[in-house]
This record gives sequence, structure tokens and C-alpha cells, in this order.
Amino acid sequence: MKKAVLMLEDGTYYEGLQAGAETEAYGEIVFNTSMMGYQEILTDPSYKGQIVNMTYPEIGNYGYNRGDEESIKPQVEGFVMKEISAISSNWRSSGTLDLYLKKNNIPAITGIDTRALTRHIRDFGAMKSVLSCADTDKKSLLKKVKNSRSLVGVDLAKVVSTKKPYVWKKSDSLTRLKMMGEDERYVDIWKNKKKHRVVALDTGIKFEILRIFTELNCEVTVVPCDTTAEQILSYNPDGIFLSNGPGDPEGVPYAADTVRKLLGKKPIFGICFGHQFLGLALGGRTYKMKFGHRGANHPVMDLKTKKIDITVQNHGFAVDPDSFKKSKYKVDITHINLNDKTVEGIEVKALKAFSIQHHPEASAGPHDARYIFSKFIKNMEN
Repeated sequence: MKKAVLMLEDGTYYEGLQAGAETEAYGEIVFNTSMMGYQEILTDPSYKGQIVNMTYPEIGNYGYNRGDEESIKPQVEGFVMKEISAISSNWRSSGTLDLYLKKNNIPAITGIDTRALTRHIRDFGAMKSVLSCADTDKKSLLKKVKNSRSLVGVDLAKVVSTKKPYVWKKSDSLTRLKMMGEDERYVDIWKNKKKHRVVALDTGIKFEILRIFTELNCEVTVVPCDTTAEQILSYNPDGIFLSNGPGDPEGVPYAADTVRKLLGKKPIFGICFGHQFLGLALGGRTYKMKFGHRGANHPVMDLKTKKIDITVQNHGFAVDPDSFKKSKYKVDITHINLNDKTVEGIEVKALKAFSIQHHPEASAGPHDARYIFSKFIKNMEN
């Protein structure tokens, strides 16, 4: 294995061994606390523009397979591990994680102290970085990373969004269930008698979200992120879904403007990036967090019921609750993160519009919050 270097913009660097492709990648360095689900993380469009550091010490034990992908290809810029497994032990495996990274031209580094790196990010915040398996000269890498672009104000939604509308079919969900090793006889699929038509604004949507909508008997038309409000309404949907996605929501002003024009026209449900767009459309603001929330163990409280869900999270920006004081709408804060009290949910009942910052589809991760999809179904029924 060849030498690899991870250089941060503050001059901190980590030397390790190459895994994945022998290339160079730039991105914001972040950490994820999940113990498994690395392929879902790699293929989650919300990670576009980021180099992901896994805090769990050994990654890759079960290799890779098509059933665990959350989009058509890996979206991360680079991957950081303490130890990458040389074997893949799983009946669904198509090969090792190292092979998967190489096939998709994703550089990775292994053999470094990932928990020391995590502490550094927690102390000094997420920052620009470069991961190189080609150039290992420290001065050269530091100069490169300082000249690289930040995620702030950058539109990454257009990079990961679909280029043309498409309908997610029942067969797509069944194929995915089979790839995941599930038998449809044991899955509560298409249980609702009434079918609902949903238009999903794709700013980086995950496959699992589409599969859940299919289980709930929804026909989902996925449209590009720059689709206008008029075009969305032309589909005559029963409801509108705002998807997850990468980066700074204020770098995608046209999406917030589209949501603003849709308010009150149809029920609206947003997840993660979609939650932030709804917040902006309602007159709020977003801000960049120090190191964000990424992992599968974040406690979130429903302020109405006081129920606590253990959730999956992946975001570096948050909605500012104080910014709603001047909003013309009555915006209710419905959920908060118990770790730092940041906003995890908002709602305007009069508009049948609500959103959640975390990922209730939770692939991979806990399923505590999956019931939130039912609220959207009820809003469409009513």
C-alpha cells in the first residue's frame, strides 16, 4: 500500500496508507459516528463536497453490494478510516470496500488515528481539506487546500439532482427490497388503499425515501432541483416533498423561492435540506454549524408529546429559530436536538407544511422516527 496524506487548511495533517483510488480530492472534512452503514454514507448525496471520517475503528467488514446504495454512485469526495477490512464477509457482498472505492475513483486513507482527527474537528470545526494518494508533499498540499473553494454559498444541488423528471415505480422498490435480502411477503408494502400523487423536488434525494413512499402507496414523480412552482403544480400532486441534499441552502436560492410560491397550494413535507428550504421560504435564516451533526445516535424530542427519538443526522447547517420572529406565518418549533438544542422540526399548521431536520428514513440507522411519513399522508388525505 502506498503512502497517503490528509491535509487540513489549518496545517494539521495525517499520514497514512492509500485505499481506494490513487488520486486527489478536496472537500470539507467531517466525521460520522455510525458503526455501520458505510455504503449508505458513501452514496448519500448529502455528502457531496465532503471528505468523511468514520469514527468507528474498522470499516468494510461486509464489503459492498447494490442493495445498500442510496443513489446511483458514491457521492463523497474522499473517505477516512482507521482500518479498512481486507476481506468482505457477507452473503450479499460483491467485493471488498477497497475495490468499490477504486471502481468509483474515490480516494481513501487508512491507518490514521481517526478519533484524534474527530477531536480536532470538534475543537476547531469542519474545515477545508485535501486527501491525496498522488501528491504527498506537505507544503504543496497546504497551498492547494488553502486555494480550494469552501462549501459556503456553493450550489451543490444541481450536481446531485436528477437532470430530468422520472417516476419511481413499484418495481424499483421491489428490486431494491430483493437486493437488500428482504422478501415482499414480510414487508408491509402498499398498505394504504388510496393512492397519493407526490412530487419530490430532488436536491439530492435518497432511494430509501422513495421506497418508503412506495410502501405508503404513493406515486412519486421526482423532478430536478430547478423545477419551477408552476411546473410542479402542473403535475396536480396531492403533496409536495422537499428532499435532503448537500451543502449550504442559501447557495440554492431558487429552491427556497420555489417553495415560497408553493406555500398553501399543497401539503408540503421536507427532510434535512428540504427542512432548511422550508425555513427559508417561511422567512427564516440558516447558519453554518461548527462541525454539524452526522451519525446514527442523535436524540431528538417532540416538543408536543415529549417523546424522544434516536435519529440519523447528516447536516452542517441549521435553521435559526429566532429568525422566525419577523415571519408573517405562525411557525411552530416542533422538535429540538437534545445535545445542543438546535431546531429539528418546524410546522405551519394553516399551510399543512412541516419539515424535519433529521432523517426519518434512517438508512442505515434507527427507525424510531419513520412514523413522521404518516403525518404527510394524513395531510394529503385531509
